Amino acid sequence: GVEQRIEFFQPIKKQNEGRPLSVVFALDVSGSMTPEELEKLRAAMQSFVARLADYNSYFAVMTFAMEVKTVQSFTNRPDKLEKSFTRLMRDQQGLSTHAYDAVDDAIRMLDKKSPKIIKGRFPKRSVILITDGFPVGDVVSPETVIERANLNETSVYTVILPSYSRLLGGQKPLLTPLEASGLIEKTGGKSFYANQKSFEPLFAALAEEITASYVLAFYPSRENRTDEKFHTVRIESRSGLVVKQNRPGYKLDR
Repeated sequence: GVEQRIEFFQPIKKQNEGRPLSVVFALDVSGSMTPEELEKLRAAMQSFVARLADYNSYFAVMTFAMEVKTVQSFTNRPDKLEKSFTRLMRDQQGLSTHAYDAVDDAIRMLDKKSPKIIKGRFPKRSVILITDGFPVGDVVSPETVIERANLNETSVYTVILPSYSRLLGGQKPLLTPLEASGLIEKTGGKSFYANQKSFEPLFAALAEEITASYVLAFYPSRENRTDEKFHTVRIESRSGLVVKQNRPGYKLDR
């Protein structure tokens, strides 16, 4: 690789006005979720929305099993979101879990329907995928979803439900097929594992993860600006600190 000169760097600190957010909840309502889990999830998502209220956030809600459905289009009104959460229903006949299709639809929604600018700033785009981590019956491939996410600067986070995580015997969670696909890692997201007691601490940690960020800029070489190839970027710290990246690289169209 070639070392690049950093032209601009700015951490987004808590005391600063938070970067605006555009978030899509994509919720697995197949038979893998119990009614008790669904009720706890409603309460946790409401707390999550309230926690991010100061970030000029817009949220949308989707569900998926055999079909992907939009429950609530983008809104910044807590009352609308609360009503959409109460309408969440399990799909008792759900024999498929179209997780990749749901994320693909969520990214398209972010691209076409979310606010482009919020109070003069570009919002951070995120999909929060809530599922057991076992996609079944998808039409869209993980590779296609990863490419679309990176082109649209969208990070995918996942909440792995207790219906899967409680089956794990060891202390360290095993990778689900969803995580093994690279969808979360290659889009700058992160996986969170729910427990049977409460979703609240998990969603509090998720809110911290999504809102912690920095802005870094550099100028690619003239050749890299016009070759229409994907270029991998790795950010390293001389002090040995781990620097998290939301994007694994970039691709510029002519």
